[in-house]
Amino acid sequence: MNFLSTFVTFENLHEVRRLCHWGPIIALSVIAICSTMAILDSIIWYWPLDTTGGSINFIMLINWTVLILYNYFNAMFVGPGYIPLGWRPENQQDTQYLQYCRVCQGYKAPRSHHCRKCNRCVMKMDHHCPWINNCCGHQNHTYFTSFLLLAPLGCSHAAIIFIMTMYTQLYERISFGWSTVKIDMSAVRQFQPLMPFSVPAFAATLFALGLALGTTIAVGMLFFIQMKVILRNKTSIESWIEEKAKDRIQHYQTGEEFVFPYDLGSRWLNFKQVFTWSGTPRGDGIEWPVHPKCHQHTLTIEQLKQKADKRVRSVQYRAVEDYNGACCPLSKGLQTFFRTPCTEEPRIPLRKGDTILATRGTKWWMYGDKVLTEEQMKVGERVRGWFPRRCVEKCHYDTAASDSTSEKKVYSDWSLYKESLV
Repeated sequence: MNFLSTFVTFENLHEVRRLCHWGPIIALSVIAICSTMAILDSIIWYWPLDTTGGSINFIMLINWTVLILYNYFNAMFVGPGYIPLGWRPENQQDTQYLQYCRVCQGYKAPRSHHCRKCNRCVMKMDHHCPWINNCCGHQNHTYFTSFLLLAPLGCSHAAIIFIMTMYTQLYERISFGWSTVKIDMSAVRQFQPLMPFSVPAFAATLFALGLALGTTIAVGMLFFIQMKVILRNKTSIESWIEEKAKDRIQHYQTGEEFVFPYDLGSRWLNFKQVFTWSGTPRGDGIEWPVHPKCHQHTLTIEQLKQKADKRVRSVQYRAVEDYNGACCPLSKGLQTFFRTPCTEEPRIPLRKGDTILATRGTKWWMYGDKVLTEEQMKVGERVRGWFPRRCVEKCHYDTAASDSTSEKKVYSDWSLYKESLV
């Protein structure tokens, strides 16, 4: 009982709810189908256990399954690591360089971001992954990337088993266009299968082959994307911040030089920031080794500049139609229905007369923040997301004065940031 209690705690049991989501259900189903069919195909039809090669093949299949599940569940249940609620830096003067999270009632540490799904500020957040129903961040980045590597390797092995099983069992029916070619498989088939390779077995093997090939391609691409940012010691969010920093500097012609602070200048050093022999990532998730030209708050200052610039560029709209927040509202027109944004970002319901500050959009949809009352803002409430463009109209009053005032404030803030860098 004591042995089980070291693994099964209340917190772990509480985290089991993450399995009740379409992402883990689909992911685990694919793993179960590919693993089970590969083992059955090998034992029954292709490579029996009474041969040396068959035994080795069986052990490798079991090994792939165990390693994939080990890294998958660690990525899910270890979690990314969260900034403590109400966190403040030790040096109170550093708060001017950090963003404040109204939900967590604390400051966001460098490289952390608030996740709407997890409802917490996540250490070194890369993204929220629906397949593990959790964020990929500081503490589980190693497990998540290892899973992305092992899943395509295991599925590639399974795909070879599926292809060879169908090839050896259906060699008499292989057709190449205009003629039927019978291939002598006597050298390959040196044993009698435990049962006939029936139509249901063929259909199940073919289905599993499709899943294995699809997983190999899709997850393999994700692995290369992850390795690309890891070797530069970035996250997916930080790559986007760096891109916006270059656009901001070019737009305002400020003459700044933005140096990404966490790239240590060596791919090997960057690699070791995530992958260690112990499996535990380096650092505490709060402070990070930085480039010689930078300091701990280089990136957070850039984020504040971009946030100020976003406020300046936002356009005010007023709702002229009610909208219930549906993902695909048919009542708002066919184009709005079919052109709904393919994203997990929320939709915000609107009431006629609501004010929204839009920051981006498409031809049929817009994204922005709803202007809230003072009482709602005091409790940390924030409502932002997508809404149909046809439900709003641009406010036609003169905003030049307010925009000018905002721009002056933005540039005065930027001057303060520049002085802090000296």
